[in-house]
Amino acid sequence: MASARSTVRSAGVAVRLTVLATVVLGVGYPLAVWGVGQAAFHDQANGSMVTDSSGTAVGSSLIGQSFTGKQADRWFQSRPSAAGEDGYDAGASSGSNLGPNNADLLKAVEERRAALAKADGVPAAQVPADAVTASGSGLDPDISPAYASQQVARVASARGLSVADVRALVAEHTESRQLGFLGEPVVNVLSLNLALAKLS
Repeated sequence: MASARSTVRSAGVAVRLTVLATVVLGVGYPLAVWGVGQAAFHDQANGSMVTDSSGTAVGSSLIGQSFTGKQADRWFQSRPSAAGEDGYDAGASSGSNLGPNNADLLKAVEERRAALAKADGVPAAQVPADAVTASGSGLDPDISPAYASQQVARVASARGLSVADVRALVAEHTESRQLGFLGEPVVNVLSLNLALAKLS
């Protein structure tokens, strides 16, 4: 009899602890984290969305974009993406998973290099590595200053702007190394293209 009471008492304690843990860790903690995120890091917690002059969301500063078709020459291009069928699909973030000696990857890189050299009017040997290779996530929003610089003449010509004005815009949107020594300088393609639209 005492053993049965002890078992019932232990089961009751277990049920109460389970309910308490569910409320605290399953409801309270997520709400607290959400609240702190909304209060202290509102933009980051909501996807780092970027808006145009009318307040319409045009993308995220954390995800690259590609431009195709007749208007492609008017915009700075991101690096290639292997995320999803058309690239830059945040729901299918991934790299190509092809090794550096893979024949398919080497062929794709050489095709991209030739196409970009022709489009931007530069020797193929000068095309930077980030212009022809996808990032590990496939979503990288940044390009190297070298790749941005390579695109200046094409974009300026397509928009009827001076090369000097477009080059100055690239310089304004070049972000230095984090903390002055981590990583490399980068250019966020979305913010650069928004500034370019305003300049035009």
